[in-house]
Amino acid sequence: MKVTHPIPYQGSKRNIARYILPFLPHQIYTLVEAFAGSAAVSLAAASCGKASRFHLNDINKPLMDLWHEIIHSPERISSGYEKLWNEQKGKEREFYDFVRDQFNKTERPDYLLYLLARCVKASIRYNSKGEFNQSPDNRRKGRHPESMRNDIFTASNLLRGRTIITSEDYREVLKSVSRAHLVYMDPPYQGISNSRDPRYYTGIDFREFLHQLESLIERRIPFLLSYDGRKGQKVYGIELPAEMGLHRIEIEAGRSTQSTLLGGNDITYESIYLSKELLTRLGLSPDELASKSTRSRPIQLLLPMMDN
Repeated sequence: MKVTHPIPYQGSKRNIARYILPFLPHQIYTLVEAFAGSAAVSLAAASCGKASRFHLNDINKPLMDLWHEIIHSPERISSGYEKLWNEQKGKEREFYDFVRDQFNKTERPDYLLYLLARCVKASIRYNSKGEFNQSPDNRRKGRHPESMRNDIFTASNLLRGRTIITSEDYREVLKSVSRAHLVYMDPPYQGISNSRDPRYYTGIDFREFLHQLESLIERRIPFLLSYDGRKGQKVYGIELPAEMGLHRIEIEAGRSTQSTLLGGNDITYESIYLSKELLTRLGLSPDELASKSTRSRPIQLLLPMMDN
């Protein structure tokens, strides 16, 4: 299954979304992404008809303004990107710096899309003032406008008319969900602390995040959570407390790009936590899940069971 992705984004779940989809019940009224980013899971779910409606939220308001343009004004944002892409020719580095400066003043969606297509590793970085400060990848000019247009219009057709877009603190979004929703969360786990991580507008407090998860559990809200992970023997993030009763699996995300560049062969694994309420709706017991998933197995081994 090839899923369209108009927003290039480091850390996006586009490469593993197909392994997350089997953990979505067949009848979801609204899929909520509290930390939407590139909305990879929602796009995959929309492509497969897994949900009727979607709620995309991210504290990064310019990013959500870009999503609003993609969904509701695909021609305008496509044309805006194409104009910038063509204007850069012969002066790519200087033009990138100009657009970055203008974006930090105006937060225009077309400027952000151009920066995401051109910046190093498609990785957003912000300074202490909240300004976009990532450098350009001088080896490339960014995605060709025709390919970008195709993905923008496909995403718009998938999500238009059934998507809510907000830019709120994730806690406000979680307050509003009900048992008719399925919540998917992909928080900045490497920067979960009171300190600011340059990849995100703000950090989130670890204890407060656990409190929010406990609230969802008490209210019997089904949810999935992408949280910690590892590359080779190096572990990222903090494994969630076992007493919360969440069920953890690992997804093999493939060979690390950085390791490949350095001549290594490290495989990246990402953890997914499933709530007990979600397992109940899937008709799976914790024992069944545990018997099929270990730290050494990719999630592909779960797919035949999940399809039954």
